[in-house]
Amino acid sequence: MKNLWTDEEAQKYKSDLELRVFTSNLLGRSDELVLHGGGNTSVKSKVDAENILYVKGSGWDLVSIEKEGFAPVKLDTLIEMAKLESLSDSDMVSQQKAAMIDKSAPNPSVEAILHAIIPFKFVDHTHADAVVTISNNKNGIENIKKVFPNFLIIPYVMPGFILARTIYEMAKDYDWSKSDGIILHNHGIFTFDDDAKKSYDKMIAAVSLAEKFLEDNAKVEIPNLQAKGFDLDELKTIISKEKGYEVVLKVNHNKEAIYYASQSNLKDSVTKGVLTPEHIIRTKKIPLVLENSDIQNAVDEYKKEYKAYFDRYAKDEICLNPAPNYAVIKEFGIVCFGKDEKEASIINDIVCHTISAVLKAEKLGGFVSISEKDSFEMEYWELEQAKLAKSAITK
Repeated sequence: MKNLWTDEEAQKYKSDLELRVFTSNLLGRSDELVLHGGGNTSVKSKVDAENILYVKGSGWDLVSIEKEGFAPVKLDTLIEMAKLESLSDSDMVSQQKAAMIDKSAPNPSVEAILHAIIPFKFVDHTHADAVVTISNNKNGIENIKKVFPNFLIIPYVMPGFILARTIYEMAKDYDWSKSDGIILHNHGIFTFDDDAKKSYDKMIAAVSLAEKFLEDNAKVEIPNLQAKGFDLDELKTIISKEKGYEVVLKVNHNKEAIYYASQSNLKDSVTKGVLTPEHIIRTKKIPLVLENSDIQNAVDEYKKEYKAYFDRYAKDEICLNPAPNYAVIKEFGIVCFGKDEKEASIINDIVCHTISAVLKAEKLGGFVSISEKDSFEMEYWELEQAKLAKSAITK
């Protein structure tokens, strides 16, 4: 993992918030750390003698975030929220927004409380591919402890208030001064320091350790395979009908995608779940798997299985469109479906990173994602459902 910090560039930034913007942008420049809105960062500062947490705001990407993209929230309020026994995520969002000193700023990250309780000025959080790859397999906890002996390791917990509350309880007697960071199992990594550069350096160093472990223990040789033909016009017509709009296809048959799509026991091999929980909003839990030319039958079966998955866990949620967001086509490669070129490309980026991670994790004992129940809870997170409900009312 290349360290992108340069003293020459850093000299342009003087205040804590400016340095926070700078190192956030550095993190965002590495797709291996964050993709399309993933990850979040913060800095603690004083405004008129009050402690304020400036945390990444909703809707901003780390690679392009500016000072205006950080939400200023009263730190003491966030710490008090961490002490609550329970709090719905919608109430958490409301209370965080009420604690902002600038109401025109974007909504604070759902991880704002967690950033607040970490007792360091600068906090960096990424979904580093290498770290999550080590975590997402049958020997994940054992290997994570081996690579990161001085990290606080948290078993998978739903992001948001539940995660913050869990870490608040676990860290009551924790010696933060001896900690190199936090690993969230199946999710990502936190590093922190009172110095912006040191917090960034710790992230790069930690991810580099993970990459070295994978290089030594999970190297994958990808053969050159020739992609077979496939009727993309029929696929586009069927998926467009199922989605209710004309989809844009993003076709990927580079050698890794073809290899991934040419595995034996294809459906079992490519339907093991997401790399990190946030991806499920973009990709759904699993792809459509096409092993023959009967596309409509495969789509019908996918929708049937999706509705059964929804019925297993749904309470009062609104069911999303059950059609797939991407397909793995036997001996052809990957095809992603978007409402436009941008969405299709975002899904393809996520799938490419997932493919690489799955193939490496298999070398470590077998790729294991979050459970089906946890997947549903993430896909049908109340914050996402609130957006759907609002959209339905305004139609």
